[in-house]
Amino acid sequence: MSASTAKPAVNVLLLYPRFQAGSFWNYRDACELVGAKYPAPPLGLITVAAMLPDHWQPRLVDRNTDTLTPADLAWADVVFTGGMLPQQSDTQTILRLCREAGVPAVVGGPDATSGPEHYTDADFLVLGEAEGVIQDFVAAFERGARSGRFEAEKFKADVTTTPVPRFDLLDFDNYVEVNVQFSRGCPFTCEFCDIIELYGRKPRTKTSAQILNELQRLYDLGYRGHVDFVDDNLIGNKKAVKQFLPDLIAWQNAHGRPFELSTEASLNLADDPDLLEMMRQAGFFAIFIGIESPDPEVLVATRKKQNTRRDIAASVHKVYEAGIFVVGGFIVGFDEESPQVADEIAGLIEEAAIPVAMTGLLYALPTTQLTRRLAAQGRLHAEFDVADPDHEVGDQCTAGLNFETVRPREEVLADYRKVVERVYAPDAYFARLRRLVDLLDMRGPNGDIFNARLGSDLKKLGRLVWGITRHWPEHRGPLWRMILYTLRTNPRALNPMLHMVALYVHLGPFSRFVSATIGKQIEEIEAGRWQSPALVAAE
Repeated sequence: MSASTAKPAVNVLLLYPRFQAGSFWNYRDACELVGAKYPAPPLGLITVAAMLPDHWQPRLVDRNTDTLTPADLAWADVVFTGGMLPQQSDTQTILRLCREAGVPAVVGGPDATSGPEHYTDADFLVLGEAEGVIQDFVAAFERGARSGRFEAEKFKADVTTTPVPRFDLLDFDNYVEVNVQFSRGCPFTCEFCDIIELYGRKPRTKTSAQILNELQRLYDLGYRGHVDFVDDNLIGNKKAVKQFLPDLIAWQNAHGRPFELSTEASLNLADDPDLLEMMRQAGFFAIFIGIESPDPEVLVATRKKQNTRRDIAASVHKVYEAGIFVVGGFIVGFDEESPQVADEIAGLIEEAAIPVAMTGLLYALPTTQLTRRLAAQGRLHAEFDVADPDHEVGDQCTAGLNFETVRPREEVLADYRKVVERVYAPDAYFARLRRLVDLLDMRGPNGDIFNARLGSDLKKLGRLVWGITRHWPEHRGPLWRMILYTLRTNPRALNPMLHMVALYVHLGPFSRFVSATIGKQIEEIEAGRWQSPALVAAE
């Protein structure tokens, strides 16, 4: 295009909202130990940035790591923002700042897609998966439109057309990890999950070439270290992932294994030793698995039957045998759970030797089967999906149970508090960590420290040991005892062990915060100061 016909530049400010502070995943102290500011960057925004025309010039401000200035807004012709429910309050703050600055604001992302009624102050709503709708927005904006709503057809986005995210917009030093995505969707039907409502039950996958191009881009930009596959279930399409993993293994080997990998998967991963071995060879070292409950009645009722067909602890140990540690997800608050739920969940966490157990209260997310059922029963709180901007509570760990419970609410909260206090007591946590060190089979690449990320790993190790020794003296003894134990019994497990110690710098204080917050909620109920919110009218 000649200079005379070139389109004028459009300055796009990508504004990633802050997560509320009181969140399980907001482990700032642990991040600071390794010289970072926040766990992960905004993959969605930098992917959308890659879909824009060349004359649209993006700049990123992540409000979890950086400060938004008036000069940023003065530079912008348009602002893109949006995120998840724990970011709702700050997204609305961003909309107010945009109005005051006279800059049109575009809101997208999962929370806006699930609850667009909360974002009526946005100039534009871009709902659903961006691949199916972003070009319609661009065309309208360039025609002069300064407001509108664009909604993609559900589950139709062709992810094989998704471009390489604009990783060049990131300051890698700000983050513990960088993210990529192989697939969207999950084949299961868990009642409480919104993934199948947002992305469908038929997982759609990128090609091997696409993901390898993304990894190559990260490599070329000089990044080395942790890459998280943010798929909601990496093995949702087993055939596709088994075709991809050999290519990933070959790429990692050809580049000196620059990345250690993590992801989320369902527990049936343990049934497939060949798949586990491929994941080991590819460099996966950590997996989040939603276990939810050891109670078969609960699992059947919440439509998570896949977890009833196995010994859960034994399945977790099979993953450990592949040199991969498990972060487990557990939920308190199901209708069918027994009064023994606290001992049942804590007992399973200890039996399975899961150091990091993300235990939360059941939360009815917008658009889910659970929310529809609770609404039909007249049990759903009217403002069930409204984030409270005045509270530090940030997620289901302290702000769950947005509905009327079957058991007395104070009993559910007390059981939840018991789980949190029991599993994050220092002795209990480090006992599970020692068992994890014993169970991890670190043969193969996960236990090999001599790789292309060695320099990055050593730098993080030094910062971790120095940071804990100097700033968290209460963890100094457990750290050095764990280092000596690991060097004596399973030295190749040193890296995952240190990950777990670093996370406890966050999880220890966070568990005490959760216990105190839940304790106050129980006190309010018992003192008669807590009033049940208004309910959605039963259908």
